[in-house]
Amino acid sequence: MTYLKAYLAGVGKGTSVQMGCRFLNGRKVYFGERNVINFGCLFDGRHYPIRTGSDVSIGPEAAILTLGHDPQSSVFSNKGGDVTIGDRVWIAYRAIILPGVTLGEGAVVGAGSVVTKDVEPYTIVAGVPAKIIGKRNTQLTYSLNYSAFLL
Repeated sequence: MTYLKAYLAGVGKGTSVQMGCRFLNGRKVYFGERNVINFGCLFDGRHYPIRTGSDVSIGPEAAILTLGHDPQSSVFSNKGGDVTIGDRVWIAYRAIILPGVTLGEGAVVGAGSVVTKDVEPYTIVAGVPAKIIGKRNTQLTYSLNYSAFLL
């Protein structure tokens, strides 16, 4: 964890990052307090920052992308934007968050979903592309406290 604190732009108190995560320019990745980052996640901070709030849970092999290409560009130009993840967001297994997306506080992203647009607070989305499938309880009071033997 000491290495990650030196390599990433910010790692909040109580945050754990499991083995096998990849960071493309960690200097633009900011984790809030008490985040649980599961194994095999990809964080693409090449040109734009990724910021998480507190008590965020990111499932195994999720990908947070900030850069891609403009499909309408005749010269294959880059296109991207910041990704912002609010407090108590839960991103499930193998979900993909595309560039420029904001996930509001308490949002839930279902397993295998591809999020192409902002998600309102306390909204549950799933599918490809992700669509609203429900609302989450707004009275969330939990604090994540995860400490793996091997991080």
